[in-house]
Amino acid sequence: MKIIFVTSALHGGGAERVIATLANRFAMLGDDVTILMTAGDECVYPLHKHVRLCVIGQASHGNPAIQIKRLLRMRRYFRAHPDSKIVSFSTSMNLFTIIAALGLKNRVIVSERNDPHRCSYRRLRNLVYAFGQGFVFQTKQARGCFPAGIRKKSIVIPNPVRAELPAVFTGEREHKIAAAGRLEPQKNHMLLLEAFAGFHRCFPDYTLHIFGKGSLEQALKSRAAELKIERFVVFEGFRSDILEMIRTYGMYVLSSDYEGISNSLMEAMALGLPCISTDCPIGGSALCIRNGINGLLVPVNNAFALRKAMEKAAGDRALADRLGRNGAKIRETFAEEKVADLWRAWICS
Repeated sequence: MKIIFVTSALHGGGAERVIATLANRFAMLGDDVTILMTAGDECVYPLHKHVRLCVIGQASHGNPAIQIKRLLRMRRYFRAHPDSKIVSFSTSMNLFTIIAALGLKNRVIVSERNDPHRCSYRRLRNLVYAFGQGFVFQTKQARGCFPAGIRKKSIVIPNPVRAELPAVFTGEREHKIAAAGRLEPQKNHMLLLEAFAGFHRCFPDYTLHIFGKGSLEQALKSRAAELKIERFVVFEGFRSDILEMIRTYGMYVLSSDYEGISNSLMEAMALGLPCISTDCPIGGSALCIRNGINGLLVPVNNAFALRKAMEKAAGDRALADRLGRNGAKIRETFAEEKVADLWRAWICS
């Protein structure tokens, strides 16, 4: 099978991680795999030696001339590889991909990776999507946001848990809390800081470690200072070794207002960390977490509920251990090979 994955770049996002995981898996199975990057050559993920990287442009920053050139270069590449299946991730890239492939022989599959309600151009998106041949959604809730014609051509496939994760940690856990994600409004780290400030009064030996970069970094640091917790909050930036760092931590917290399925949450669960997440649209966290059994779910944008869940996990060692043990079973539930097989069958259909 010949597959072209289309993405802007491989700069550390969740969708990009899934692309890298699938590309590596397919290449290992002997498929001819290309990752077509349209906005730069940054790649932070290790790739199989037979995965081909092709860069056809740089970031447009909204420049129409650059966007048109990108569209034409994409079309030329697709036309030169008529026997390849095309798989695109993220709404804006999906639109470019479908338009670039109009009238060509390629089968085009696009995947939504976030809350479809957050798209500011839903009419245009649905109009263009009508020309796609196949769709992949992460949850049934996400699929339900689209017209019947699109739903009929779709499948629900969750994110894969990578096979090469570090081993589950079972020893005495450090009094550290991990959170990972872009420092942007969607992730609502402000909520996490407020919850941690209250939590820290009861558990003063804990520190909060926030992994990721983004436009809100300075604002978050200022808020931590206002809450008088700046000495106990560490902004770690982007770390390629995050999993090795956090595997001994006391808990993982996701505070997002909305998500697709958080890869970081899945991997934290797979490491055996007790995990807490907001029960955010589009149901990705609820797909992974059975509340009170393998993690804790709290309402979106509720600092008090988030704080109480953190206190519950920190104050009850038996509960925390049970959540971690049960959470680690996500390695089998969403194993890379199982999820990749679903993708492969859908691409070939």
